[in-house]
Amino acid sequence: MIAILIGLVIGIGLPMQTSINSRLRSALGSPFLASLVSFGIGTIFLAVMTLIDHRSLLVSGSFIGQQPFWLWLGGLLGVIYLTGNIILFPKLGSVQTVIFPVLGQILAGLLIDDFGLFYSPISQLTVVRGLGALLVLAGVTVTVAGNSWVERITGQAGLETVEDEEPKASHLMLWRLFGVLAGMLSATQTAVNGHLGEVLGSKIQAAYVSFLVGTLSLIVIVLVLRPSLSFQHGNGKTPWWMWIGGLLGALFVLGNVYLVPIIGTGFAVIIVLIGLMIGSLLIDQFGWLSSEKNPVTLLQLGGLLIMVVGVMIIRLL
Repeated sequence: MIAILIGLVIGIGLPMQTSINSRLRSALGSPFLASLVSFGIGTIFLAVMTLIDHRSLLVSGSFIGQQPFWLWLGGLLGVIYLTGNIILFPKLGSVQTVIFPVLGQILAGLLIDDFGLFYSPISQLTVVRGLGALLVLAGVTVTVAGNSWVERITGQAGLETVEDEEPKASHLMLWRLFGVLAGMLSATQTAVNGHLGEVLGSKIQAAYVSFLVGTLSLIVIVLVLRPSLSFQHGNGKTPWWMWIGGLLGALFVLGNVYLVPIIGTGFAVIIVLIGLMIGSLLIDQFGWLSSEKNPVTLLQLGGLLIMVVGVMIIRLL
């Protein structure tokens, strides 16, 4: 029960981190610089926590050589997922940018659990678990896109497909497949970091290593792309909270490192997804973090309920 609560809490924090990093991106003028700052702050926070836990900030080269190479790639996978969302948004629009990576996360989570990949606890894929996963995906779709569907049916608005010009159908399918792949890499990161925590004997140190690898990867990206820095105050105000996205991201990774050995990758991914949907609805309902208020509808609550039913099927049947 505690593991489920932790999954929900870190999931709720994820859309808050996204909103915070979006504000930081607007202030710095570059999504890559914003990601680098966010990862850097998270890395510093986890480094301090690692030292408090009486752990070294360095891992010996011989120890690294004894482990499979993929064990150290969790942070890089996180950067690819983050960058993938940045690329996908103008290509697919906000609705599909959520749905297709979620599909990838669920698929990869179930496969990782079924085969015990990356030393995750084995939980065989059955028809019942598959049905539960489909219900979770359906719930996500209804929660994210349900209102747009209703508006389209009633003639009030069109369902968003892309933000600007719609690309050719073949290109659109490729971007959707890329979204699924990005989601699969996100679930893989969860599994990899979970095993890293077991190998290092410290969940905090594992989260620190993952964030450090992510930060180093972003440094390389920034050095190659050389994005220009144009700090903008935005009406003369710079909210203090735009600097804490990295802390929420650090807690998210740390929570996943804790969850995987206990409940498995697939179930951890799904619980976090429910928390993510709850957090998104809370932000919309109350207009947190300077976002516009969009009152939650009964249709969205119904989608959330479908997700909960799917989780109950996966967990209890």
